[in-house]
Amino acid sequence: SISMPQQYCSLSLVGDYKTTGRDSLVFLVDASKEMFIKGEDGEPSNFDMTMQVVRSVYTSKIINSHRDLVALVFYGTEQSKNPRNSFKHVYVYHDLDEPGAKRVQDVDALRGGKGAQLAAKTMGSGETSLGDALWCCANLYSDIKLRLSQKRLMIFTCRDEPHGGDSVKDRQARTKASDLKETGVTIDLMHLMKPGGFNVASFFRDIVSPPEDESELGLQLEPCVKLEDLQKRVRAKEQRKRAMARLNLCLGEGINVAVGIYATAVTARKQAPVRLYRETNEPVRSKTRTFHTQTGSLLLPSEIKKAQVYSKKQIVMEKDEVDAIKKFDDPGMFLIGFKPMEKLKRHHHIRPAVFLYPEEDEVKGSACLFSALLTKCSERNVFALCRCIARRNYPPRFVALVPQKEEVDEGKVQITPPGFNVIYLPFADDIRTLDPPQCPVASQIQVDKMKEIVSKLRFKYRSDAFENPVIQQHYRNLEALALDMMAPEDMEDLIMPKVDQIDGRLGPLVEEFKDLVYPFNYNPDSKPAAKQRDDVTRKKPKVEMPEEELRAHMQNGTLGKLTVAVLKEACKQFGVRTTGTKKQELIDALTERLGS
Repeated sequence: SISMPQQYCSLSLVGDYKTTGRDSLVFLVDASKEMFIKGEDGEPSNFDMTMQVVRSVYTSKIINSHRDLVALVFYGTEQSKNPRNSFKHVYVYHDLDEPGAKRVQDVDALRGGKGAQLAAKTMGSGETSLGDALWCCANLYSDIKLRLSQKRLMIFTCRDEPHGGDSVKDRQARTKASDLKETGVTIDLMHLMKPGGFNVASFFRDIVSPPEDESELGLQLEPCVKLEDLQKRVRAKEQRKRAMARLNLCLGEGINVAVGIYATAVTARKQAPVRLYRETNEPVRSKTRTFHTQTGSLLLPSEIKKAQVYSKKQIVMEKDEVDAIKKFDDPGMFLIGFKPMEKLKRHHHIRPAVFLYPEEDEVKGSACLFSALLTKCSERNVFALCRCIARRNYPPRFVALVPQKEEVDEGKVQITPPGFNVIYLPFADDIRTLDPPQCPVASQIQVDKMKEIVSKLRFKYRSDAFENPVIQQHYRNLEALALDMMAPEDMEDLIMPKVDQIDGRLGPLVEEFKDLVYPFNYNPDSKPAAKQRDDVTRKKPKVEMPEEELRAHMQNGTLGKLTVAVLKEACKQFGVRTTGTKKQELIDALTERLGS
């Protein structure tokens, strides 16, 4: 399936945290003969699995972050192709550049049986010098003049001793890997299964970068057997988890914990269309100009003021004054106290929650204090009530920090991270009193029958098992157009109910439930009887207002409380011409007419 936009949203940070720039990724793929051996029971070869993963990352980058730089380099080849041809047995298939349709087609050509034949014909398999390959990748990075925020190199191989015990080549590779890591390049090993197992400690332990956190240690030791495992590992490494904001959690006077706010799940949407110039297909940029309504002269930003009517007077404010009014406090989280979990109700959840995690690099000791707070909140079954200001000039919100324990699977791989879920709480004005409609109450027999139906249709739900069919089809169509495909790939709509399977599980329960609920000879397709219309057709009452009442509103500065319909009717009533239909324009026109 096509990769969708990242679940970790990339938003601007509060303050300057790290150098901004483009992300870069180099795929360093082993092209030895061992990589082309097919697996058991028709499983794809390690080389074919790698090419499928590379293609998936290419398409994902095109959709999510097309300005990132990606490269594809093969080592252990017979032929050589690299800048200045300085290194033997290293083949640069794609240099560091933005991904595009042509590169996806190039990778597609290397997939499957025909792809293996093309790779053997184009590159072949020869001697291996990982040190030269890493040196070549270092040159690819040094040739880039753009500012890079992240530099990552992924090695795909099924050989734990690529040099066959040659100590000189091993030492050269370790030296060059150390040089790359000193320049800020993160080296990851995507090792694949081979007969006899893969021993990371024999050589690659000194080549790859240390795991970024403890949860990744298990991933680096276990080799990938299936394509899904390899895709999962690459996605976990390639996706950069950016914080929405980095704040200080103030627990008391002088006690601050550095934390980051992360969006663990974000609704995937189609990207906004880009406007193009008809003749050249160049992107068009929109510019907005503000003109005086009476003279038509162009207004500069310094000439535009903001005003608020208060006590019959129009109070004009400068931009700095407006910003000062909006500012309540500096960004941060401030602990108010603790509440039992039963005080947090389901209807208090009014917007998607975010996740809170410590930032040890910002303030030393934050992880230790954060962990202690998380442990005690979990033990006592309480949540922390805080006042949160996410960014400068943002209004304060009350939030509940709900503790979440760490969960791991059988392989000691982290499923759920430890931290706090940030629940945004409603204000008193946000809570409404509803008058629910009166509905017939189900009998106990009907309830018991529905319980049987529900128990038959229960299954374990996983959100990552269902793809959005609209977005999937949209990107498949775009992919077919970009790659000149005859038709887009077929897509299975996983959210459609499996009628046959449901009928097999329920059997006669559905008919039994209908007999209990609906009356005899009930036809759901029949239209309900039409409501009788009144003899006299109701017309909208004409909205009129006496002149004295209108003048009173104007003197009291309460014209803004009238509806647009009333203001429009008043303009017609007094023959006032307006330049627009917005509420403020109608108020200005009436004020000018009645005030003269």
